[in-house]
Amino acid sequence: MKQRKLEMVLERVEGFVSPNAALEQYATPAVLAAEVLHYAYMKGDIMDTVYDLGCGTGILAIGAKLLGADRVVGFDSDAEALKIAEKNAEKLGVDVEFVPSDIRDVSGHANTVIMNPPFGAQVKGSDRPFLLTALKVSDVIYSIHNCGSHDFIRKFITPAVITEWYTTVFPIKRTFKFHKKDVERVEVEIYRIMR
Repeated sequence: MKQRKLEMVLERVEGFVSPNAALEQYATPAVLAAEVLHYAYMKGDIMDTVYDLGCGTGILAIGAKLLGADRVVGFDSDAEALKIAEKNAEKLGVDVEFVPSDIRDVSGHANTVIMNPPFGAQVKGSDRPFLLTALKVSDVIYSIHNCGSHDFIRKFITPAVITEWYTTVFPIKRTFKFHKKDVERVEVEIYRIMR
């Protein structure tokens, strides 16, 4: 599936009904999800088992399944978000497992983790448990972070390594009362990490 086609399909994924600011529940836009997933696909990393840590309403997990992963599991601590994720997967005709779990309790093994963890804007360091769990359960990690995170991530993940990274834009729609613009375009960095 080409990236634009994937984006068009993922635009049908519904977002959060009542997003939680403390959990930084921003819906990953279809354009960004398709970009990251297609990049991982072209690297040969969307295969076997793929985990989506902090899957929210399931856009990355569903996209991984659409691109041919054998098994996809999305983990999230928000039961309401997982209900929406299950409906989204059913609507798009894909079989994805959604598991209610604190990120620290995720176990098993995946070939690849694809995740959009909290940036730490509300709770400093909230991306760290996601990185630690991803390093524990997978061989390859794709993760979205604030611009300027490279040095921190490189040190934090050692002895794992960043094999590639690039900068792109994350358009965040007005979600919470404290947002002043209809869409805020935030520069983010996409990392490919290997253990």
